[in-house]
Amino acid sequence: MRIAIASDHAAVALKASLAEWLREQGHDVTDLGPEGTESVDYPDYGYKLAEEIAAGRAERGVALCGSGIGISIAVNRNPACRCALVNEPLSASLSREHNDANVIAMGARLTGIDMAKACLTAFLATPFGGDRHARRVGKLGKPPVPAHTE
Repeated sequence: MRIAIASDHAAVALKASLAEWLREQGHDVTDLGPEGTESVDYPDYGYKLAEEIAAGRAERGVALCGSGIGISIAVNRNPACRCALVNEPLSASLSREHNDANVIAMGARLTGIDMAKACLTAFLATPFGGDRHARRVGKLGKPPVPAHTE
């Protein structure tokens, strides 16, 4: 699978470990940076990752920052992306099965390497469930329907 991975400065070590591990698993990994631990802005890297997904250069994405929250918000600004912040394998699996998530986000300050690998394993192995979930996912790309008030 073609996987793009990006982080901010707080998650550079986790990103490097996961990129190496994913390559060992046989995946084609594009590391979008950063390379060092100098302070950077997570939206810049979240947007780069989202563009890789939107352009079809990657099938899945891995977004990392200190908590995972900021970079997941940045990735989700792109309508082609459905980025799920996860902390354990069940939520990673459900993000694929129910939400057809194409990007997983994790926090380097909250998730250790073994748990991150377990989350990625579940995320990459789980297919989208389709059926009733497809109807719901289809609504994600449409503007919300105004609430009816009387």
